[in-house]
Amino acid sequence: MAKTATRGRRKAPARGKSRARNSGGGLLPWTVIGIAAIASIAAYDNWKSIKPMLAKQPVPTIREMTEAKPAARKDAPPKPVALAAPTPKVAPPPAQLLPPAAIPTPIVQPVKAMPSGSSPATAETGAAAFGYCGQGAHINCVGDGGVFWYKGEKIVIADMASPIADRARCDDERRVAFTAKARLLALLNAGPFTLNAAGKTESSGAPRVVSRDGRSFGVQLINEGLARKPGAAGGAWCAA
Repeated sequence: MAKTATRGRRKAPARGKSRARNSGGGLLPWTVIGIAAIASIAAYDNWKSIKPMLAKQPVPTIREMTEAKPAARKDAPPKPVALAAPTPKVAPPPAQLLPPAAIPTPIVQPVKAMPSGSSPATAETGAAAFGYCGQGAHINCVGDGGVFWYKGEKIVIADMASPIADRARCDDERRVAFTAKARLLALLNAGPFTLNAAGKTESSGAPRVVSRDGRSFGVQLINEGLARKPGAAGGAWCAA
């Protein structure tokens, strides 16, 4: 019975050991706090020298840390760059290779025959609006079938002779004179004409051969029966 009672009792721990354990467990948190306080004080005192170091090293973001880019290889060849090819210039084909229809053919102007008695050096081209001569100044007007004024100068058609109404010997001659005068007015107003000198200018007028496109006005009036060749005798317009 005495042994059983002795076994059932437990030994109480010593008081000194329990105090040591309690004191050891309580000092660890205070030690950590003290170290952190000392570090904070040291960082505060040296903040001016620590701040530039922290600014030079940027803090990487989470995305940059997770997505790491592969480093470029130094020995990797450069990527080829496509260059635009120059447009080739097409030279025009030589003249001997062109078809006959594509080669321009020079236009040859026909040489117009000059009226007899005219000189190319004294030719003059004229054009104006003519009327019948009246009492006033004669500038551009028709006097009769063979005489007219151009720019104030009296022109006598040299390669023909037509009757004059004021000197007509008969009614037929007077009728021919008026018809020749109207015909000359129509020829002068039909367009540009050419004046070729046929002699020296005298008080009676300047002898000229008047033509258009190589056709003499005097020859036209003779062919129409309204004039005759210069120097021809007889009164062809009067019966007797």
